[in-house]
Amino acid sequence: MMKIAVLGATRQTGQYLVNQALQQGHSVTAIVRNPGKLTVQHEKLKVVEGNIFSEDSLKPHFQGQDAVISCLGFPASFLSGVTGYTLSMRAAVNAMREAKVNRIITMTSWYTDPNSGTQSSYLIRFLLLPMIRSVLSNMFEMEHFLKKTQDVNWTIVRPPGLKNLPATGKEFLTHEGYFVPDSNGLPVGSAVGRGDVARFMLFLLNTDVWFNKAVAITTKNE
Repeated sequence: MMKIAVLGATRQTGQYLVNQALQQGHSVTAIVRNPGKLTVQHEKLKVVEGNIFSEDSLKPHFQGQDAVISCLGFPASFLSGVTGYTLSMRAAVNAMREAKVNRIITMTSWYTDPNSGTQSSYLIRFLLLPMIRSVLSNMFEMEHFLKKTQDVNWTIVRPPGLKNLPATGKEFLTHEGYFVPDSNGLPVGSAVGRGDVARFMLFLLNTDVWFNKAVAITTKNE
């Protein structure tokens, strides 16, 4: 059983993750902007107010934790660009160093590399990806920041499209890349349940297989 600090706990994937972590017996500190938004109550859940962009705000809540899990997400912006992923990750990593926490698991998306979507469907490649490119670009920047961070054990989880569905027992398909390919190099599936993303992120607490790697995931259709 571990002590976990969760960022983005009031977001949809974050709520699945908090609930699953508590069911597994972990102790969870949910660091949120508005504690009233997290309605879950549990003896092993501590809900605290914090600023995700401030290492000074995060540091006391990271003290004594075994790992940090980030389910943060930020909306697309056509005008000013997206900066939330890089700014929050810099603050988190600096706070981890101060608090002597060495493990972080975060989520981005398939196709963060601008050249990685060439095998995707017409609609995804020419309609969806351009619409969310500001988000994907900042995710890509954050991934590069972590790849240059050598004193922290990080894992980046890259899911495809997200459905608001609970965890299943389905087998995961994984690939160290920007999407999960089939035998012909084409993307496998296009969406996964948020509950399954949370399940995979918690699974990573118990393995070093994906230390300092970015892993694209999806679930196997049975």
